[in-house]
Amino acid sequence: MIVVTGATGVLGRLVVDRLLDLVPVAEVGVSVRDPAKAGDLADRGVRVRRGDFSAPDTLAEAFEGADQVLVVSANTLGPEAVAQHRAAIEAAVGVGAGRVLYTAHQGARPDSPFAAAADHAATEEVLAGCGIPWTSLRNGFYANSVPLFLGDAASSGELRLPDDGPVAWTTREDLAAATARLLVDGAPDGPTAPLTGPEAVDFAQVASIVGGLTGRTVRRVVVEPAEYRKVLIGRGVPAHAADLLLGFFPAAARGDFAPADPTLADLVGRPATPIADVLRAALVPTAS
Repeated sequence: MIVVTGATGVLGRLVVDRLLDLVPVAEVGVSVRDPAKAGDLADRGVRVRRGDFSAPDTLAEAFEGADQVLVVSANTLGPEAVAQHRAAIEAAVGVGAGRVLYTAHQGARPDSPFAAAADHAATEEVLAGCGIPWTSLRNGFYANSVPLFLGDAASSGELRLPDDGPVAWTTREDLAAATARLLVDGAPDGPTAPLTGPEAVDFAQVASIVGGLTGRTVRRVVVEPAEYRKVLIGRGVPAHAADLLLGFFPAAARGDFAPADPTLADLVGRPATPIADVLRAALVPTAS
């Protein structure tokens, strides 16, 4: 059985949906904090059990009978995140799983200024010592983040952000398809090659794409991180989330989220989704 954690989240649910296209439903189980939110999966025949990374005693039953466990990274940061990932990894080992897979990041680095990337690197250290085969999925940066960074650039004509670097933006739909394929066909040991979209672009290039889609010139303006932090706070972004976003820019500037790699496209058997397609979908009302 393949057990997927976080199956009521966006990525986890997409992985489950793709798995159900590839294997019988009896071979798929999910571990979720609130089983009531996975009622539709249960109705489809998926085994649904409660499993909470912050309550490790729930995980043994949730993972029972698993040949593989996909640990979708926790929605938290720092020591708490690593502790939760450790609990899930140890539970997978404890039930006798043959492999544990973890949704890491292309930019996983112990010294990364992007806090989530440092957490992924720390979790990979846990995986390396877990005693069973493991795979760290080096996912590209989620492309759904780009419209959030854009703010009002399409209407104001200015994309005002700190200095950045190229990013191989990647859709969660593509990542889910690749992950399902690895779960079914077999995953490599250790970190994968970067699982990314087809090209790495910086925000100057994003501004150009937005201009082409909207028919309005969008100028890329580099601002100081402190100024951008004030903008985020003014939009209602909590201070801790603003600080996390600020860490993205120096990490991108040193190349942590590039280059693009063909592995994801090879896994899904088609071209990976370009960022222009993501922006086109997000900007349809503006473009029309």
